[in-house]
Amino acid sequence: MEAFQFDVPALPADALEAERRVREFLARERAAGTYQPHLSSWNTHDAEFSRRAGRAGLVAVGFPKEYGGQGWSMLARYVIAREMLANGAPCFAHWIAERQSGPQILRHGSERARKLILPKICAGECTFGIGMSEPDSGSDLAAVRTRAVRQGDDWVINGSKIWTSNAHNAHYLIALVRTSEADGKNRHVGLTQFVIDMAKPGVKVRPIYNLAGGHEFNEVHFNDYVVPDDMRVGELGAGWDMVTGELAFERSGPDRFLSDYRLMVELIDRVGTKPDAYQAVEIGRLVSHLSALTRMGTSIAGMLTAGKSPQVEAALLKDVGNVFERELPEVARRIAPVQPAPDDAGARYSETLSHIVQHAPSYTLRGGTREILRGVIARALGLR
Repeated sequence: MEAFQFDVPALPADALEAERRVREFLARERAAGTYQPHLSSWNTHDAEFSRRAGRAGLVAVGFPKEYGGQGWSMLARYVIAREMLANGAPCFAHWIAERQSGPQILRHGSERARKLILPKICAGECTFGIGMSEPDSGSDLAAVRTRAVRQGDDWVINGSKIWTSNAHNAHYLIALVRTSEADGKNRHVGLTQFVIDMAKPGVKVRPIYNLAGGHEFNEVHFNDYVVPDDMRVGELGAGWDMVTGELAFERSGPDRFLSDYRLMVELIDRVGTKPDAYQAVEIGRLVSHLSALTRMGTSIAGMLTAGKSPQVEAALLKDVGNVFERELPEVARRIAPVQPAPDDAGARYSETLSHIVQHAPSYTLRGGTREILRGVIARALGLR
């Protein structure tokens, strides 16, 4: 049975410097009018913003200097991500690349892959997608049917992925594929990750439009796609270990509890400086919940800095973070009721509430459903 430990480290000097730099950068950006705070910050794709952030040295700061990074800690990256989200910065163009794909290549990729890709990530010029989920498989990553067959120094991939966020803008994916048959008792064997160059022939992206009319999700189809063996991530057949380690990066960041932070800001502004007793209690409870989540996230960033793989802690943070994200719009509707108006730019609170109400149901799906996460947590506690 595992006991969860969320010791919050003191921010090191590089994290404090990162906090200063990112706040100055965002202040300059707002003063120049290059962006307005977005309602869904880390889901908003703005390639030029990401390039400016890269030039300012604020993307992938944890990568070694030889690959274009700052050589800073994961805590420094966490602070930058937190400030970006809190300020509604349009981060999606570089988000996945620096959050998980780049660290995965840095730890487990070939030297050619590192030299080819990591400097472009640090420059804010490289966009990644996540090639995990497949049609008809739900959240069961072990049910991978996309196959890679060895041909000399290359692999030929056929199959498909689904719900691939940002694939239509991505330069690369890291795809989980089957390279050998599964063991009857262990479906996790025989899986391998590869870096997919989206510009090469043999890969096709089809859009999936959500109920709000947005295009973020995609299907990705591989038809005799050829990838060289030095674009493999990790050892052959070690894909399950690779993907579970990658999920610790995906699930532990502040994006897992700050997706609707702008609604909280607008709610507090709407209530004003003289809330009634009910409003004060509800807002106080939300602020306390957010503070606890921030401390948990800081703790996990410290674990990642120390080279640990806090997979269960990350699952726990995502689960309780999703509770907060789903609860916030409901609290807002109770304590400051308005008719949501998606196109009412003059009524910022109403516009924000409308946007969050439409998108909040997806928060418990991306990065692993709550049911799957609670199974991971229960197993760590010895309950299953």
